[in-house]
Amino acid sequence: MKRIFFDERGHWDRFVAKHGGKLRANVRKEVEKFRRCGDPRNGFKLLVCEGCHDLRLVPYRCKGRFCTTCSCGETEEWARLLEQDVFQVNHRHVVFTIDEGLREIFLLHRAKLLKEFMDEAVRLVKEHFEKKHKVTPGIIAGLHTFGARLNFNPHVHMLVTMGGMKKNGEWKTYDFIPFEMLRKQWQTVVLKLIRRKLSEQEKRQVQSRLQKAYSENGEGFYVHAPKQKGNVKRQLGYIGRYMRRPAVAVSRIEAYDGERVTFRYRDKNDGEEKTETISVEEFIGRLIRHIPDENFKTIRYYGVYSRRIKSLCKKLVSEWQKAARRWIVKAKRILKRRTWSERVKEQTGKPPCCPKCESYYEYKGEACLEEGKLKVKYAVCSTSKACLERMIRDVAGVEETKGSEEKEKAAKRAA
Repeated sequence: MKRIFFDERGHWDRFVAKHGGKLRANVRKEVEKFRRCGDPRNGFKLLVCEGCHDLRLVPYRCKGRFCTTCSCGETEEWARLLEQDVFQVNHRHVVFTIDEGLREIFLLHRAKLLKEFMDEAVRLVKEHFEKKHKVTPGIIAGLHTFGARLNFNPHVHMLVTMGGMKKNGEWKTYDFIPFEMLRKQWQTVVLKLIRRKLSEQEKRQVQSRLQKAYSENGEGFYVHAPKQKGNVKRQLGYIGRYMRRPAVAVSRIEAYDGERVTFRYRDKNDGEEKTETISVEEFIGRLIRHIPDENFKTIRYYGVYSRRIKSLCKKLVSEWQKAARRWIVKAKRILKRRTWSERVKEQTGKPPCCPKCESYYEYKGEACLEEGKLKVKYAVCSTSKACLERMIRDVAGVEETKGSEEKEKAAKRAA
């Protein structure tokens, strides 16, 4: 992905020069974070092999929302925490979509519509449980703005507990969601949302689309809630990874020849896997549309999973189960995020090891940026500090060399 954006052809810089006036500020910010991800010039940790004293420099990662490397690790870690932290009961994966003709409206007015788009989808499900069954369910909602071909296709994925908590802490289990009935309600909610949030002039511009979306969807907009089978924990992990996945996995990109990109996708109409080849400019344009606005949360928690009351709900359910002696759910404690070393140990069975002598690496300190310059943040001893300072000088030397090379390439492109 970095090669497509930032190789010697400078596709991203050309894209900015051509479309800079239309780009959201957060798009530029996230793509630049992606460009610098894994660059030791932005900070690094020093690990030393306790056997052969081999030095290992581990650069900081950007943790950006567009970075394919960081998003993979973040998705796996979030799914792991999710499957351990939620109530260990059956959940449904519920999907709310909209008419194809309304997608461009959401793209043009994303700041006005997307947050309430998620809230309204959740409200429908919550009201069904609260009115029909007199319980509060747990709901985790995730917003996807992308389709299989990287087109703009906003839809909401929800992880919904099959049951909920009564006011006294009693847990009631159910296994039915009337998604066919919800379809018509969802259609009405979406059309009202658009009319409520847009100005009078904007509504006049989209009125024909709203009318068409209503008349051509007699059964309402598509709502799907398939039953989940098998191990509950495995279900949660799978759905969690699906909800947090990036717009395109690097494994789906089949070819890049410098000017065009070929990627795979599964056609939802016939279920077959197909390929599409487009220009790099179009590929970049399709991708960056899915970068969320700054501080916009694409994952939100509702009901008994709401961050404000989750601990209280778990306590109430646990106390009710003790009194009733009915162990319906397992209310597990909140887990910590794993460190890089812990993740490696879980995958390989041992901590990060030296490839030369297979001894363990020891953390000796790190350097980070302060006022634009790399400085030693922490060192375990004077020797480690001296080593870090030497590494900072080496990195700075590489930076100067790269800077001159980039200037030469820019001059050639300009010529």
